[in-house]
Amino acid sequence: MKSQPITLHQLACERDERELFDGLSLRLEPGQVLQVAGPNGSGKTSLLRILAGLLPPVGGDIRYGEQSIFQAQGREHWRRDRLFIGHAPAVKGALSAEENLAWLCALSQPATSAAIWQALEQVGLRGFEDVPCQHLSAGQQRRVALARLYLEAHPVWILDEPFTAIDRAGVAALEQHLLAHAAAGGTVVLTTHHSLDHLHGLRSLDLGQVA
Repeated sequence: MKSQPITLHQLACERDERELFDGLSLRLEPGQVLQVAGPNGSGKTSLLRILAGLLPPVGGDIRYGEQSIFQAQGREHWRRDRLFIGHAPAVKGALSAEENLAWLCALSQPATSAAIWQALEQVGLRGFEDVPCQHLSAGQQRRVALARLYLEAHPVWILDEPFTAIDRAGVAALEQHLLAHAAAGGTVVLTTHHSLDHLHGLRSLDLGQVA
């Protein structure tokens, strides 16, 4: 599924009455991967939450295609097309990996048990489908959340520290999946302390230079 262009125009963000960034403008074309960088407190997570439509900016606009994501029609279109996975895995400990994914996917694109099992296998969790997530390690819980990338057909992925607690094999697999998504015309915006400089076509935004 191909993304539409994403345009940030003079975006501004404040937190606790402190300006994090102002005048942020850029355009992302389908097929691009953007890594948002910057020191702690520069607004990386805030920017991703604004992009996801979960936090209002104090100024500026974001357009997806020709529509503002802050207006009714554009907001609904954007919510259908974007997938946001935050820094916390956002899984319920009492539910199994399969039950968590069934619940999360039901909010937008319901998935069959067969599809969920296949997605869990792709993130290295074969055999853990029915294990309550409270018994999984932090890295395994992160993999449960990332399994949504194999289940939900959203053209835009917004990912906050997706490589956290993932081992080397998981990192390599996720890198390849991000590249494949971009190659198919999708768009990826992410924060990470993991170096992605070796990824072809990577764009970088340093919020420390925007503040």
